[in-house]
Amino acid sequence: MIAELTARELRRYSRHLLIPEIGLSGQERLATARVLVVGAGGLGSPVLQYLAAAGVGRIGIADDDVVDETNLQRQTLFVTSDIGRPKAEAAAERVRAINPFVGADAIGARFEQRNARALVALYDVVLDCSDRFPTRYLVNDACVLEGKPDVYASIFRFDGQVAVFTRDGPCYRCLYPEPPPSMSVPTCAEGGVLGVLAGIVGAWQANEALKLLLGIGEPLVGRLMLIDALSARTREVHFQRDVRCVLCGESPKLDDAIEIRDEEQESIEEIDACELRAALQEWRLLDVREPHEAVLGVLPGALHIPASRLDASLHELDSAQRYIVACRVGVKSRWATRRLREAGFTRVRHLRGGLLAYAAQDESFAFF
Repeated sequence: MIAELTARELRRYSRHLLIPEIGLSGQERLATARVLVVGAGGLGSPVLQYLAAAGVGRIGIADDDVVDETNLQRQTLFVTSDIGRPKAEAAAERVRAINPFVGADAIGARFEQRNARALVALYDVVLDCSDRFPTRYLVNDACVLEGKPDVYASIFRFDGQVAVFTRDGPCYRCLYPEPPPSMSVPTCAEGGVLGVLAGIVGAWQANEALKLLLGIGEPLVGRLMLIDALSARTREVHFQRDVRCVLCGESPKLDDAIEIRDEEQESIEEIDACELRAALQEWRLLDVREPHEAVLGVLPGALHIPASRLDASLHELDSAQRYIVACRVGVKSRWATRRLREAGFTRVRHLRGGLLAYAAQDESFAFF
């Protein structure tokens, strides 16, 4: 279907119309395109802004999170008054404000196994702007099985990655056959990220999506672009389809999108942030943040042993003591809780959501 652009749209997109590779036919193609963006965070913010400005006809925004104050350092789609609002809703509102000729679907649900393929099937191109390995594999699986391109990107501290996975090229599982061990790779919330890096990598990601929609240029298929913002360098890693890939290889074993789960997660006893203050009357807080994360201090009475030194410090702990294990967002502390249980500590609980969740409820604890 070809969309006829109005006079206002022709004026709005005039700088696109001047480019031979786009022109009127390309802009009309964008107007009928449908794109799904999984994650409206650091990467999703620039992606959504540029896709909306470019005139992509309909944009789906899948994110079940709410805007937090710590997001504003890099998630430029949101403003201070958005704190507490559902990200999908706020992002869709901002997309429509950027370009009233663009439709925005606010999908305020978690992208998961039960809805992944159905959502992917509704759109032409999918952009993976998530920050979790299980979601990346799930997006990849759904895209391969539904025959849709997956434009992937990731960021951490000063480093970014961008690649495109299509029906004719290798998939994410060809590049990364197995996810890293649980809790071995910190998230941006754990390790941090340079705010501007999200804009740099997100712009590359949006560029790859527009190339696919327009059918121009050479997409990053079979090529992983590595971006080092600290040294201002980029390089490429070439990779091919893995004939042993369980999804797209010669003898595929997966016939559905699979959500990788932490099998040990349910075995850990947890408490919520709202329960912490009362629990500390009988339990002691074990803070396993690294020194650079705890530079502004720890809660009074807490025992601070960084996760990286936990094994060497087990002799300092009393196995008869009750411990609530906490870190910044609950990643390192989950690993530490398991490690303590393996070492014979039975009276341990894990703080769900970490000290960041606690700080959101207690303004006096503003160390984050």
